[in-house]
Amino acid sequence: MKQRIITGVVAAALFLPIVYYSGLPLVLLTYFLATVGLYELLKMKNLNIFSIHGILSILFLWVLIFPEKYSDFLDTFYYTKTELCIVIILLLLAYTVITKNRFTFEDVSFSLLSALYVGIGFYFFFETRVDGGLVYILYSLFMIWATDSGAYFIGKALGRRKLWPEISPNKTIEGSLGGVVCAVIVAILFVLLTDIKGSIIAITIVLSVFGQIGDLVQSAFKRHFNVKDSGKILPGHGGILDRFDSLIFVWPILHLFHLWS
Repeated sequence: MKQRIITGVVAAALFLPIVYYSGLPLVLLTYFLATVGLYELLKMKNLNIFSIHGILSILFLWVLIFPEKYSDFLDTFYYTKTELCIVIILLLLAYTVITKNRFTFEDVSFSLLSALYVGIGFYFFFETRVDGGLVYILYSLFMIWATDSGAYFIGKALGRRKLWPEISPNKTIEGSLGGVVCAVIVAILFVLLTDIKGSIIAITIVLSVFGQIGDLVQSAFKRHFNVKDSGKILPGHGGILDRFDSLIFVWPILHLFHLWS
């Protein structure tokens, strides 16, 4: 627990100032986190990211999360993001032939879906921030931290009924509901202390539930591939996906809410 707390404090001290400053440092941070997340997923399936197919997967991810504010840069190549992604998909499919099916159609599908899974979340993380949504990003972070902590401690104290034992044996229904309650408390504080508007309580319940689903999705991946953590980059926490699995599900929905408010 001590290692977990120290890592959390250090990571937050590095992460939050960059989120606040935004600009190019945030672009680089987003690319770094997303790339490490993709590496962790490919490693689960024993796909080497330092290979031709791994590099193509990275390029697909990088094109996918390319910020809209820099879209003029792509105009110099006379291609849209969609067209570049299609080219990369075709190259990955062609690579199955070149390798005589050692790199299979299933591997192509896994690589692309992994990039989409990681990329969509981090893309909307950046887009929400640059659209003036600093308070919404901070809200999402504290709301998910409250959900995770509430689910853990309330589940430990009051948990009786298993939430989804085949996927995550330690999670309970009581803990899950406790996490939602803690998230709502955070939302109320943000309403009182910031200019967040709209149906924030209802949105918080939805986001807290989706965040927990994101956590279960990552648990399902790890159980399927028989690994304890997605990585080891964060001592006491595991990998990037172990910490951002919930937020990857939350940020796309949060971006829509930010646009509506």
